[in-house]
Amino acid sequence: MYTIMIVEDDAKIAELLRAHIEKYGNAAVVTTDFARVMEQFEQVKPHIVLMDINLPSFDGFYWCRQIRTVSTCPIIFISARSGEMDTVRAIENGGDDYLTKPFHYEVVMAKIRSQLRRVYGDYAQAAGERIVEHAGLILYPERMELHLQGQFVALTKKETVLVETLLQRCQRLVSRETILEKLWDDYTYVDDNALSVNMSRVRKKLAELGIEGALETVRGTGYRLNDSWANGEQQRERR
Repeated sequence: MYTIMIVEDDAKIAELLRAHIEKYGNAAVVTTDFARVMEQFEQVKPHIVLMDINLPSFDGFYWCRQIRTVSTCPIIFISARSGEMDTVRAIENGGDDYLTKPFHYEVVMAKIRSQLRRVYGDYAQAAGERIVEHAGLILYPERMELHLQGQFVALTKKETVLVETLLQRCQRLVSRETILEKLWDDYTYVDDNALSVNMSRVRKKLAELGIEGALETVRGTGYRLNDSWANGEQQRERR
């Protein structure tokens, strides 16, 4: 049995979501104190969070960022906002998916099942901490940390996925479609700017480790991570 936490201030919608989740044999916890979302999250330790954007006290973007400081559990935004930039903001703040109200509850359940399979079920990685390494640059996906020569930077979930995808194919071109599939289950309506913003953030994190110019944009095709840090020259220059 999986536990889904519902952060939705419309009591009717929250109750309908709870009923559908429990109908399929899972547990649902509905938030009622919207000033203490993190406290409830840490108590419940849900497998998935359904997060509305318009909430009392603080909005869903804020709570998503707070959750991301302690957990990588899937967060699905549910909102009446239908603008493209709202979707982009949801993703940029750490969300995994986005549903616009009004929605079919079976679609919500399909999205939930997809995330459960990806993170905990058939598609999940084997137990034990994974390490992705190339030429001394080490990524710890579960910790969301990137290490190089005794230094490290913390990554967001999206940044971790990007770095892992690029690092595993270091020196090779990675197509835009491959990256989008890794980041979003359904990227059909994802704004091109969302990927560019994520790539810019990865470049900044690499720069914090003294790695400049390693992430190459191949216009109209994809991206390539070159192991320019391998000879240590950038590290010596930084010092």
